[in-house]
Amino acid sequence: MRPILGLLFCLSLMGADNVERWGVYEVTLNGPPVDNAYVDIHLSARFRFRNRAVDVDGFYDGDGVYRVRFMPDEIGEWTYTTTSNAMALDGAYGKFTVIPPSPANHGPVRVRYVTHFGYEDGTPYVPIGTTCYAWVHQGDQLEEQTDLEALGIEADLILFHPYDRWGYSNMPPDVNDRYLRYIVARLAAYRNVWWSLANEYDFVRSKTMADWDHYFRLIQEIDPYQHLRSIHNSGPFYDHSKPWVTHVSVQSSDLEKAREYVAQYRKPVVYDECKYEGNIPKRWGNISAQELVRRFWIGTVSGAYVGHGETYLDPNDVLWWSKGGVLKGESPKRIAFLRKILDGAPVEGLNNVSTYYLGAGREGRYYLFYFDVNQPANYEFDLARGVRYRADLIDPWEMTITPVEGTFEGRFTMKLPGKPYLAVRFEKAN
Repeated sequence: MRPILGLLFCLSLMGADNVERWGVYEVTLNGPPVDNAYVDIHLSARFRFRNRAVDVDGFYDGDGVYRVRFMPDEIGEWTYTTTSNAMALDGAYGKFTVIPPSPANHGPVRVRYVTHFGYEDGTPYVPIGTTCYAWVHQGDQLEEQTDLEALGIEADLILFHPYDRWGYSNMPPDVNDRYLRYIVARLAAYRNVWWSLANEYDFVRSKTMADWDHYFRLIQEIDPYQHLRSIHNSGPFYDHSKPWVTHVSVQSSDLEKAREYVAQYRKPVVYDECKYEGNIPKRWGNISAQELVRRFWIGTVSGAYVGHGETYLDPNDVLWWSKGGVLKGESPKRIAFLRKILDGAPVEGLNNVSTYYLGAGREGRYYLFYFDVNQPANYEFDLARGVRYRADLIDPWEMTITPVEGTFEGRFTMKLPGKPYLAVRFEKAN
C-alpha cells in the first residue's frame, strides 16, 4: 500500500482533449499543502498508446498545484493514469486525442546522418545558434523580443555554470539530483529543448569528472524523450566520445580543428562559442563581423556548425550575449545568407571533401568550397567523373551569388576574381 500524505483534495484535470503530435499535453491536479511538497510528494503518470507505455514524472508548481507534462509522439487516442504517495493525486485517469502536427512543428531535433542533425519527422535541421546566457532572467518585455518555440528556435538549456549567483552550482549531491529531476519533469515535454550540462564545466570547481558522468547518465535515464545532450568547455574538453553525449559542444576560436573533431568523435560538432562580434574591452567580445562570418564559413566547409554571439556596448548594459533584445551587428544578415545556402544543400548535411582542405559536400552531387584568406586567380578543381555540374561564385560578405557560365566535370581549372573570402558552389546539373 502506498503511504498517504494529507487529506483528500479536489482533483482538477486541465489537459485539453486534443493536442498535436509533439505538442504538450498537461495534467493539472490540486494536492495537499505539505511543508515541502517538492521533496515529500511524488507524482508520475503512465501514458499509454496501443501497446506502448511511457512513464513521466510530475512536479510541484506551487500554491497546491501539481502538473505532469507529456509530449506525445503518435497520432491517435492516448490514456493516462497517475501514481502518487498522496491520495489526492493518485489514480487520476483520463484520455486525449493526438492530432497531426501543425506545419511549423517537425518534432524534436535528433542526430541523423552520423555527424548532422534532423527533426523527428525527417526535415533537415541546420543549427545556426546564438548565445543569450541570462535571457530567462530578464523579464517579460525583453524576453518577448527574443521568443523561442513560436519562432522555431531550439533552446540549449544550461543546467550548471560557474557564474551562478543563486547557488545552483554548489548544491549537495542529493540536491543536485533532485534539481535535475525537477528540471526534466518540468521542461522535457517541450520539443525544442536540448540539455547543456554546463557552461564552462571546467570552471565549476565543486564538481568532479565522475559527477559530470553521473549527471549525464541521470538525465539520459529520466528524460522520456531523449533530448540532445552536450557539455560546454572553457579549456580542456570533456570526453565527448562517451555514449551519453549526443553531440560535441566546443568553445574555441580555432576553427582549423573542426575537421579533426568531426573525424575524431563521429558526432555533430557545434562551435557554440568562437568569440563574439562586438566592441567591449574583453578579448573574447570584440572581434569584427567579418571575422565572425569567416569563422562560420570555415566551420561549415569542415563539416561542423558554428554559433553566433554579439557584445556591443550599450548605455543600458543590454548585451545580446547575455540578455537578448535587439541585434546591432553586421554578421547576422550574412549568417542568414549562409543559412539559405545550406537550406539548398543535400538533406544529409555536408561532409568534408578530403581532397580539399576547405571543401565540403556530398560526392558526385554537391560541393561547397571556401578560399578564406587565399585569393587565387584560377584554381584546379577535381570533382567526380561522369557528372556535369553547374557552378556559382559566392561572395559571403557582399551576399551575392553569381552563376559561372558553362558546366564542369572531373578535373578542370576555373578562373576566379583573385579576391579573398570567396566561395564556389557546384551542383549537379539537371
